[in-house]
Amino acid sequence: MRKRILFVLTMVLGWMNTIAAEQPPIRISTNETDLILSVAPNGRLYQGYLGKRLSNESDVANFSYYAPAGLGGSNTSRGWETYPGSGAEDYFEPAFAITHNDGNMTTVLTYVSSEIEKIDNNVTQTIIYLKDKVYPIDVTLHYISYGKENVIKSWSEIKHSGKKPVTIWRYASNMLYFENARYFLTEFSGDWAKEVNMSSQELQFGKKIIDTKLGARAAMHTYPFFELGLDGIPRENEGEVLLGTLGWTGNFQFTFEVDNAGNLRVISGINPYASMYELKPNEIFKTPEFIFTLSSCGTGKASRDIHDWARQYQLKDGKGDRLTLLNNWEATYFNFDEKKLEGLMKEAESLGVDMFLLDDGWFANKYPRENDRAGLGDWEVNRSKLPNGIPHLVKSAAEAGVKFGIWIEPEMVNPKSELLEKHPEWAIRLPNRETYYFRNQLVLDLSNPVVQDYVFGVVDKIMIENPNIAYFKWDCNSPITNVYSPYLKDKQNQLYIDHVRGVYNVFERVKEKYPNVPMMLCSGGGARCDYEALKYFTEFWCSDNTDPIERLYIQWGYSHFFPVKSMAAHVTSWNKDTSIKFRTDVAMMCKLGFDINLKEMDEKELSYCQNAVANYNRMKPVILDGDFYRLVSPYEANHTAVMHVSKTKEKAVLYAYDIHPRYGEKLLPVKLQGLEPSKNYKVEEINLMPGTTSRLGENDKIYSGDYLMKVGLKAFTNGQINSRIIEITQQ
Repeated sequence: MRKRILFVLTMVLGWMNTIAAEQPPIRISTNETDLILSVAPNGRLYQGYLGKRLSNESDVANFSYYAPAGLGGSNTSRGWETYPGSGAEDYFEPAFAITHNDGNMTTVLTYVSSEIEKIDNNVTQTIIYLKDKVYPIDVTLHYISYGKENVIKSWSEIKHSGKKPVTIWRYASNMLYFENARYFLTEFSGDWAKEVNMSSQELQFGKKIIDTKLGARAAMHTYPFFELGLDGIPRENEGEVLLGTLGWTGNFQFTFEVDNAGNLRVISGINPYASMYELKPNEIFKTPEFIFTLSSCGTGKASRDIHDWARQYQLKDGKGDRLTLLNNWEATYFNFDEKKLEGLMKEAESLGVDMFLLDDGWFANKYPRENDRAGLGDWEVNRSKLPNGIPHLVKSAAEAGVKFGIWIEPEMVNPKSELLEKHPEWAIRLPNRETYYFRNQLVLDLSNPVVQDYVFGVVDKIMIENPNIAYFKWDCNSPITNVYSPYLKDKQNQLYIDHVRGVYNVFERVKEKYPNVPMMLCSGGGARCDYEALKYFTEFWCSDNTDPIERLYIQWGYSHFFPVKSMAAHVTSWNKDTSIKFRTDVAMMCKLGFDINLKEMDEKELSYCQNAVANYNRMKPVILDGDFYRLVSPYEANHTAVMHVSKTKEKAVLYAYDIHPRYGEKLLPVKLQGLEPSKNYKVEEINLMPGTTSRLGENDKIYSGDYLMKVGLKAFTNGQINSRIIEITQQ
């Protein structure tokens, strides 16, 4: 009997060694980065290398049978396994965990095969098939690499072919390893009206976890992206840094684990909290996309790579234009009628923007939407406010010379609504406890296909009746509370996942039927800001906080991962201690809009805004599609500066802001970036208040790009809350 067992083991080991010997390393590459995976003699897949792209193809073969030093050599079964399961010999956090039907909680995945598909000259997909030889579990790893953008995105697909359902309780999208002397994490945290605060820390032995448990408005306290410095705290223009982000609107989790050997594992994916998932036979569980870029030139280069990738491949209408707008909210709040709105439409036209946006308060009759305590869910036009309905408003906007957009929040319901009276089972809430209302509302249960149909129908009905609607602002003001789904019944552990999948299903249906309608992703501010949702939205609302000083920090933070054409910024009456010029100059950094009562402005202020809109429209190609450079951080100075540079380097826009300079503070010149050193550029300050002239000493002068980047411009002042926008034109 013993000889027979030894014979079988010898045959298995021989089979695994044959696979390893026949399978060369799998190379996943961009123009600048290599991720190399290898099949070891034990038949399992390991990360051999992640770093700068290797110059010689022959060097890739050196990663055959790779196992990290100090872990037992090339024949070990321990090492940097690409997608390690739970319960085997690896003592650290697994990427995947399952409870089999016999109660066993161990998974060992071995390599089966792989394939590489060249999608085009720039994009390549690598698919790797793994399986457990003891249990009928299959895992497929997907990697898509974008050559010139230097971005890789990855996800996993899990299925089993057993006769009964199994339970999976870890299901990472991706796992990466690093072997450096030290590791520094920059994370982004905050709350309503104080989003994306940046902080850095050194990672020490053990685990650092960034996660959220808020459901479908998941990014309210922490955000689904991070920066990892591999040779120091992430810096703007130097050093090796990895930027990573997860495309998932629900609960996410990043785990950073420094092991006993001083190596780092980074695991990214859905937060498994309260989410043990019952996987049916042959059902495919697809994890969210993890997107990353590795830069050897600091975070600025990494950001520009992600911006280019997003505009080209991920963001809805990423290469298209964006509409400037006037929103009615601050001018009217809930108190409006047709006459008021028609007057605002004419103001929008006089301002020079493209569109008038009608915000909250236009719907519900039995429980009129006069405040945020009633009406959500009842998406019929309020007849007392708007007796002629939305078609009349669309027509009035067209007559005024602007397009018409509208606000909706179709995933939510107020307790005072006809919808909840008719369908109490459609809301997520506990059947046996007192209901807690966040912002006087509940979340509709999007795990329920019937509710998905209803939410899609809200948009569909509006569009069928008003095919000329040009824009939707889609809001989501509550996280999931009272966590119980009447639809899922005994499968409550699937609510967090199935609900988000339901949200995406609705988004997909809307995009499929109305592919050309621009849409803003809003969530009581920036609580939704992920690249899966942005497949369906042209832009997102960064924060309800439109105080321009705070926005300088908020927009600085988001710019690390999102192109400015995806970041909506409005001029409002927040912080009236700042001038209308300062507020407008801050919003012009991104996708420009106005949400302000124009009647509060004097003649000069209104004239200034009209001129600013004209300047913005003229420079849209540079602002929306140019390269973005962060020059002076508000975290490090009493000033901040950023700039856009066109892809041809023929045009640039510099934004310089004095926040709170100290008395007699020494002012340093702002050194520009991204220009052509050998070309000459004219420097001209724009967006001046009527009756004023530029105090920029270099105004209307011509300098070489080399001079502007090495010597710079004296763009800052000692004044409090000042701003300058400087147009730079190649001569």
